Amino acid sequence: MKHPLLPDYDFDTYKGVTPEFMKSIGKTCILCDIDNTLVPYDEPLPTDDVLRWVESHRAAGIKIVLVSNNDKDRVEKFNEKINIPYMHKSGKPSKKTVKRALALLDEKKENAIMLGDQLLTDVITARLSGITAVWVPTIKKVETAFFRFKSAIEKPFIKHYYKKKAKKNK
Repeated sequence: MKHPLLPDYDFDTYKGVTPEFMKSIGKTCILCDIDNTLVPYDEPLPTDDVLRWVESHRAAGIKIVLVSNNDKDRVEKFNEKINIPYMHKSGKPSKKTVKRALALLDEKKENAIMLGDQLLTDVITARLSGITAVWVPTIKKVETAFFRFKSAIEKPFIKHYYKKKAKKNK
């Protein structure tokens, strides 16, 4: 059984999740976190790189839905230029989050990955729902007590993951 806090794949940034990667693992849709996955949490709009990334997937027939625990205004503003399905106050790490996101895309869980920077929300959401978990490091640390607490919990699991990965790659 897979560990609930360890991803299936990891990349240095979201850019590692290319259409070619998606095709190589047989997936056709991405449930994607926004804050600290695509842009720093305090960046209100998608960068040109994010826009190109979304467009490359769109051109390859890969669907993306934004899945954020942030509020409606934040997610709507971020999505204005991208114009893809989205969920705000999504309820991660609930299994219902994935069900609702997949319904927006008219997709099955077998075709999906969850892309995010948090083990305790994004990765565990994927694990609870039976979809592929793809993790990227947090772009910019959030310096609130809550996020420092979450980071402290995640740190030993991240260390374990990289140690296990290094052993596997020997």
